[in-house]
Amino acid sequence: MTLAKFREDPWRTSHPAYQHSALAMSPAPEYASSEVILSSLYRHIGLVGATERTVPQRGRDLDKEVQWYRDRSRKPDAAALDADTFHMLLHSVLESPKLPNQSSKRFVQVTPLVPQAAVVSGSARLSSNSWPAGALVRRMIWLGSRDDSAADATWRALFDALTVSDQDDIFARFLQAEIEAWSPRPAWGLVSPDEKQTLDPGDREGLDYPAKHFVRDLGAIISAKDAMTRRQWTSLLEAVTRLAAVAHVTWLCDVHARAWECVKNALDGGGPVDAVEARAQLFPGSFRFLSYGDRALPGIKDRASSFLQARLGLNATLWAVDPEGSSVLSLSTGNELADLCDRLRRGTRIIETTGLRDAIAEVSERETRTLLCKKGIGSNIMEFARHVLGQRQAANPVLRGYDQGFVLRKRGTSNSSPWVVGLGPVAVLALVHCSLAGTTGPRSVRRLSQHLAGYGIIVDHQDIATNDLGHQLRMLGLVLDSPDAESGMLLVPPFPAAQEETA
Repeated sequence: MTLAKFREDPWRTSHPAYQHSALAMSPAPEYASSEVILSSLYRHIGLVGATERTVPQRGRDLDKEVQWYRDRSRKPDAAALDADTFHMLLHSVLESPKLPNQSSKRFVQVTPLVPQAAVVSGSARLSSNSWPAGALVRRMIWLGSRDDSAADATWRALFDALTVSDQDDIFARFLQAEIEAWSPRPAWGLVSPDEKQTLDPGDREGLDYPAKHFVRDLGAIISAKDAMTRRQWTSLLEAVTRLAAVAHVTWLCDVHARAWECVKNALDGGGPVDAVEARAQLFPGSFRFLSYGDRALPGIKDRASSFLQARLGLNATLWAVDPEGSSVLSLSTGNELADLCDRLRRGTRIIETTGLRDAIAEVSERETRTLLCKKGIGSNIMEFARHVLGQRQAANPVLRGYDQGFVLRKRGTSNSSPWVVGLGPVAVLALVHCSLAGTTGPRSVRRLSQHLAGYGIIVDHQDIATNDLGHQLRMLGLVLDSPDAESGMLLVPPFPAAQEETA
């Protein structure tokens, strides 16, 4: 592919050096919710053959099969419930709230309490072209782990935790067996991960980033499983995963923007000259994208826009340098970025003859709506962030309180009310537990503030006593007022036994 062809359709084909980079935004995020992410994770980790494409049709097929049994007053041999009761289980007891624009649509949408539920429910779209949200979680685990073996161990530990075993509560065991009786294929079993992208050890050393925090917190959440019911545990897992997923995507936006800045400087004769300098310029020293109590989406939109501009610039530059896409160029590490910048500095005159600058300017002007996140990839990123972090807006007013693991909440009751940063009670429980995991002795709310900062959420620990977060902590019994502690508040472990095991 030449630079001229890239100018014609800049979003269709990325340069191999960009596409195969460990820091590429892959898979590209679109609409999802916390339950969609968990359902997709089930499919990626343990349900071979249950792809995003097959889920909507499997759900429709199950509905038809249940209706067939209802008409004949029969049930499958292995089922404990009759067809009428199982229908009520799917469409009442386990039903997950539909969005306002889905209220008139009929489809299976259940809480992803057990793995087998993800066979028939939980795709991002009702059509057959949903994006694989579970692959994003898998990518985060690999990028957040020190090496491939550590990532594989975390993946297996997560599979074991997601498996419904004899240690799970009786309702979870019953539910898994009952759905298997009505929809037995595919069976639950570990899927070997097709993922090898980890950060370079030199880049990872001393680097603080969301995926790294997520892997650490995943261990803490897994260790707490035996302290609660399956429903409570999956809610905690969803709460941490949804925050980590959006933080990871936003962090990648920042990394892209910084990489493009390095490349632009190199085209002008500057840029990093070695791996150390490249790492310092490529990876943010501190990552912040949400401020507690403030509006959330404008900041995310700015970063998404910067990412899109960087993606255009990086791909245009790579196609100008390597039109065949066959060289050993890569953008996975700081060292490789330094090599690319060196190549650009040495070949500036040749690159100028390709019309690279004019191409970038022309494409940027033509793709203004996309760069402003009004359509295409940018719009998808915004939809992803809004629906994953935001509290579910249920069509049924009775179910408005269904989602309690949110990170963003509406400031008012109007549809036009802004989304502001405010943690739901389940998210508070999960993050307090994770912040205290591996610690011994009392910790002040400063510990929680530092933990939130790892995911890019800014909250001054001195403000917690008087803001919404402090109110949530008190209501949940997660703090003790102590005059000896900073800001007068000590954190109380929500699951002491699990904390001791982690320590």
